[in-house]
Amino acid sequence: MANLTDLTIAEAQAGLAKGDFSSKEITEAHITAIEVARDLNAFVTETPERALADAEASDKRRAAGNVGALDGLPIAIKDLFCTKGVKSTASSHMLDGFVPPYESTVTSKMVEAGMVMLGKTNLDEFAMGSSNETSYFGPVVNPWKRNSDDQPLVPGGSSGGSAAAVAARLCLAATGTDTGGSIRQPASFCGIVGMKPTYGRCSRWGIVAFASSLDQAGPMTRTVRDSAILLQSMVGFDPKDTTSSEMPVPDFQAVLGQDIKGLKIGIPSEYRVEGTDPEILALWDQGIKWLEDAGAEAVEVSLPRTKYALPAYYIIAPAEASSNLARYDGMRYGLRADGDSLAEVYENTRAEGFGAEVRRRILMGTYVLSAGYYDAYYIKAQKVRKLIADEFSSAFETVDAILTPAVPSAAFAHGEKSDDLLGMYLNDVMTVPASLAGLPGISVPAGLSSDGLPLGLQLITKAFDEETLFRVADILEQSAGFTARPGQKV
Repeated sequence: MANLTDLTIAEAQAGLAKGDFSSKEITEAHITAIEVARDLNAFVTETPERALADAEASDKRRAAGNVGALDGLPIAIKDLFCTKGVKSTASSHMLDGFVPPYESTVTSKMVEAGMVMLGKTNLDEFAMGSSNETSYFGPVVNPWKRNSDDQPLVPGGSSGGSAAAVAARLCLAATGTDTGGSIRQPASFCGIVGMKPTYGRCSRWGIVAFASSLDQAGPMTRTVRDSAILLQSMVGFDPKDTTSSEMPVPDFQAVLGQDIKGLKIGIPSEYRVEGTDPEILALWDQGIKWLEDAGAEAVEVSLPRTKYALPAYYIIAPAEASSNLARYDGMRYGLRADGDSLAEVYENTRAEGFGAEVRRRILMGTYVLSAGYYDAYYIKAQKVRKLIADEFSSAFETVDAILTPAVPSAAFAHGEKSDDLLGMYLNDVMTVPASLAGLPGISVPAGLSSDGLPLGLQLITKAFDEETLFRVADILEQSAGFTARPGQKV
């Protein structure tokens, strides 16, 4: 039998159904893997007792013939999701020790589907970052290494803990959240599949808010099929979330295996961003050829306002963060610092509770929302956002999906961009446009750099067309034949 931690979700489901192993056995294997790999710092909170209890309950349900969609599968949860009775920190000192009395809608659905929860994964503080170096609990280490040196690499962010855990075989899959690329970018850095659904597909209720008009939960897995399986148990209308969609939910797995003959794949020249690693551009060209060989037609599309997406994002997201994080004042929950007056309590709590990157974004957001600058910055950025969304809509009148690189470079070393904020923000340059437009996107591992690091390609489709997204991603995955894993030298 293969190592239980090497199984995909689909393989684990089949093995559990056949009785090749129990949920308790596969859960114990993952708990051991987590203990051995603690140097990656992928988890903020481990829940082995909860996991074993979940597994034993699953085995009893299976024996009784009552099996859910995720029954018995060991899964990790990004520590941005509130989990009832389990510490939920957003990787911030502000929420260190916070134990919610309620469960997020997404994790509630997953619990109902029978998942086994292994623990909560590390992230950039309040999901603000592109490298997973801003966590109060320390940086996450990418399980991949460069051939040329042994420096620890970043896993990407903000869902870097989830990405590292999936890549290192510490869990079968994990949840992530994507505001401007926080699922797709770390997925590319860690050589896994990261999928952001259409805005509104997954309820945001019970997920610690960063930028409410952008935040969206999604699956992080090792295969496209696993992504479809996990997403199925995460989506659905939620009356507690006013932005939750009532669109019908299709069977995402049903489209896998279908050919893509006759589909038109848009290739936007604007994504050949200056400074992008030539190896990534070459991989993009290879990706185009793979899809053409599968019967699709590559069509040039124009998205000229792509270059304005990143500046618009870094006005809108900090503005919404400034508003959302105003609730952390030391009065109701989380950290409370001492002070001689109410104002001083506020000041001391927020100064002590928030890290440098969070404070920076709050200040940026407060500035663009202030009198005299609201129209000049925030309103203008929202207008640009609408124009970007309209450009995508026009493109999807002639193409079925768009293929682009996922990131401009492979994973970089810890500290390499700490003093280069612009360079750090540019990591999201290829993922942000789809986020601003609320579109579904997926990063699929497609090759290795000359230094042995994974590189991903991104697919984008029109809103609520995750079926086409998975259909094309499945073909891309098969064509790439990516089987590399951390620890292998090439």
